[in-house]
Amino acid sequence: QVQLVESGGGSVQAGGSLKLSCTVSGWGYNTYFLGWFRQAPGKEREGVANIDNRGDTSYADSVKGRFTISQDNAMNTLYLQMSSLKPEDTAMYYCAAEPWGTLRKTIATMSPTYWGQGTQVTVSS
Repeated sequence: QVQLVESGGGSVQAGGSLKLSCTVSGWGYNTYFLGWFRQAPGKEREGVANIDNRGDTSYADSVKGRFTISQDNAMNTLYLQMSSLKPEDTAMYYCAAEPWGTLRKTIATMSPTYWGQGTQVTVSS
């Protein structure tokens, strides 16, 4: 059974940094996409960044240059380093996973099969 468990959320002032972690267990695929999504109150969920088993990454335009996605070599843990945080980054952040089918997926085209429960990030001005 695949399980994704996020941690590292919290409250920070604008301009600050946070690092989110997602522990992945029960994964039975050699090829995959892992991603971070977020949902603010009253808004639709949006993709933030993703990474595949080769280490290729993609980012939403709104976070490029500020956020960095990474993973450990064993795919046990996914990270999202967030810097220069803005109040509009406030949201529930979710870790998600999708097995690789036939095409490379960016964060815009990723369609996760598995989701974590989320971790709250609040940025105050």
